[in-house]
Amino acid sequence: MTRLRRAGLCLTLASCLAGCAADDPPTEPAPVPGRVTDFVYQLQNYHDGGLTELASGEHQLAVIDLARDAGSAYFTATEIDALRASGKRVLAYFELGSLENFRPDFRTFRNENPQLVLNEWETWPGEYFVRYWSPQWWDQAVRPRLDQALRAGFDGVYLDTPLAYEEIDLALVPGERRETLGRKMVELIGRTSAYAKAADPDFLIVPQNSPELRKYPGYLEAIDGIGMEELFFLATDRPCTKDFCRTNLAEARAVRDAGKFVLAVDYARRAENIRHACHRYREEGFAGYVTTLELDQVSAPCSELSEKE
Repeated sequence: MTRLRRAGLCLTLASCLAGCAADDPPTEPAPVPGRVTDFVYQLQNYHDGGLTELASGEHQLAVIDLARDAGSAYFTATEIDALRASGKRVLAYFELGSLENFRPDFRTFRNENPQLVLNEWETWPGEYFVRYWSPQWWDQAVRPRLDQALRAGFDGVYLDTPLAYEEIDLALVPGERRETLGRKMVELIGRTSAYAKAADPDFLIVPQNSPELRKYPGYLEAIDGIGMEELFFLATDRPCTKDFCRTNLAEARAVRDAGKFVLAVDYARRAENIRHACHRYREEGFAGYVTTLELDQVSAPCSELSEKE
């Protein structure tokens, strides 16, 4: 699910870069992705519009938006370098199968390609699924975002809404079935991976949710890891006991057993639930993070909570 919503924040370049310089090298290099145990996931409300608060945390990996609070300004290479210098790997978040109406490219894309914008996502008003298999979506949305992430020096991308294949109204795409839409999503993930890794072989490809796509040929070969929401708690503080919770956990384990890392995030505020989720992450061998549904703050890493026990 997409968590970033309109921030309504206008920042000048000077204010965006204030306090972001950090030329000192990290005390130790960032761990290889498969050995990450703690990560941080923040998509809005960055402190002073920058990344200094994230840099000061003990997390080993950070997922941040490609754009600054969804505005027209993007995080710069200087800012990403400073965050990486704190010993973290940094992934750029963007949607692969949908388009939000507050994004800077929404109006232009919709006006030029009205036939490609499909049904609105009921769960998140203002977000629309798209014909993600179309050449225009690749040329005007996905590839430019990948180029921006590569230019800025991100370590990889965190790709939201692969679940578009499940949520698109089939009445709007005659001739398609869930199976064909799933295959086309895997093809897009594969194309994304091939394009980015041609520029940087170590660039990380991390889709969010829909772990069942692993059953399609080429999916596991294209990704380095997967992000999983709400494995143990549904937003917010509700134990995840539904059938789909068990299915998602089983599929996440299968992705893990295939040699991919898992970044698991749950939404909880109660201390006992946070501790429980962190304990489950350790049991499963997942990197974990427990935070707010809005993804608007830097929460404590699980390792820090463990030290206090």
